[in-house]
Amino acid sequence: MGVLYNQVADQLQALIKEGVYRDGDRLPGVRMLSRQYGVSISTVLQAHQTLEGRGYLEARERKGYFVRLPALDAPEPVMQKHRTRPVPVTAREMTLDLCADEKKRMVPLATAIPHPDYLPLRQIQKSTLWAARRGLETLDYAFPGKESFRRQIAQRMATLGVPITPDDVLATNGAQEAIILALRAVTQPGDIVAVESPSFPGILQALEVVGLRVIEIPTHPSEGLSLDGLQMALEQWPLKACVVVTNHSNPMGARMPDERKKQLVSMLAAAAVPLIEDDIYGDLNHTGDRPRPAKAFDRTDNVIYCSSFSKTISPGLRLGWMVPGRYMAGARQHKYFVNLATSSIPQLAVAHFLEQGSYDRYLRSARQHYRECSERMRAAVARAFPEHTAVSRPQGGFVLWVQLPDGVSGTEVFQRARAENINVAPGLMFSTTDKYDNCLRLNSANPWTERIEQAVARLGALAHEVQGAAD
Repeated sequence: MGVLYNQVADQLQALIKEGVYRDGDRLPGVRMLSRQYGVSISTVLQAHQTLEGRGYLEARERKGYFVRLPALDAPEPVMQKHRTRPVPVTAREMTLDLCADEKKRMVPLATAIPHPDYLPLRQIQKSTLWAARRGLETLDYAFPGKESFRRQIAQRMATLGVPITPDDVLATNGAQEAIILALRAVTQPGDIVAVESPSFPGILQALEVVGLRVIEIPTHPSEGLSLDGLQMALEQWPLKACVVVTNHSNPMGARMPDERKKQLVSMLAAAAVPLIEDDIYGDLNHTGDRPRPAKAFDRTDNVIYCSSFSKTISPGLRLGWMVPGRYMAGARQHKYFVNLATSSIPQLAVAHFLEQGSYDRYLRSARQHYRECSERMRAAVARAFPEHTAVSRPQGGFVLWVQLPDGVSGTEVFQRARAENINVAPGLMFSTTDKYDNCLRLNSANPWTERIEQAVARLGALAHEVQGAAD
């Protein structure tokens, strides 16, 4: 049913974009569309709701559905062509402040955390209760991870073109710990590591914890890390690792095409520089097949794969994993020294959840939710923000990167919004420099409510105010 109503919605959206149905036109009745497309009335209604979510329709009581075109389709952000020298990493205090602020009943548009309504709450509760009854099995140190959990991960990795065994998997406390363990396994304090720019703040924090220097590589909003920029860095600096979110990166939402992933893996292998791949958003593709990770193209065991279930099943479980390959010994050693093991009950619960086939069923609805949320948020930003504002077009995940017009400070917008209990992430968080001061990241993983709609409209108004003050 989900695939069918999406097909109907896509066809109607195409007709709207082609001008067959214009802004303000009333769509044919539900029964007529049901006969036209050969589907049930409920499928047509679901297609209408999908188009409402994308910002192309509005329902008028007792009158039907009417076309409502997005005011303006904002362009994509431009990849910034900058050259930097390696610098030490200093995490910004605002990163921790934002996490605390979202517990204070602020409008939650800052942190990349899915709304509870979009998580498989009942299913994971059942699996957790099942796990809690496992007796002695829940009380031991689960190092390097519960066999049932590592077996399920190995099975899923095989479907992505990464044939491994359970012994190749190390359970971690989220992807953040996996990245830190990977960095510790392949670097020494003071070494230089390449990252995407803009980069996820958690990766910058991981680099700071390990005492590393960073060189930022420009990133295209849809195709990901600039391979030309990386090649220049490889030629100029003694890089010891490269950290990349290959699928639906945070904050850009970029998905690197397979051919570019192959080039990335080959380029780093030739330079003997390990690739640390963060694939935490890989399962949240909006359309099409689940994209393969760069690890699927690794022929020299040079890619350390990291991921977690924090963005899909539950942030609170803090359950991730890594496939360290030939760096397993170092990763295991650092894991043992830091916290010995990852909690048993979350591993048993998630393994049970996966065994039941519940995860794949859940993903089908989650992907649709996040696609609709992102499209609706993008349309709202295009309507409310100043002219020449650019917005990313993510192919997966649930964050949007907003690039304000030149001279409009995203930090100023962030501060004014915070004073009005609207929480957003300022662009300064995503770099070791100030080059993204005119940017914001928005979390779109929330049900579209009047409160969210008003908050986005207010953000746009604040951006206009900041722009006016700058002029």
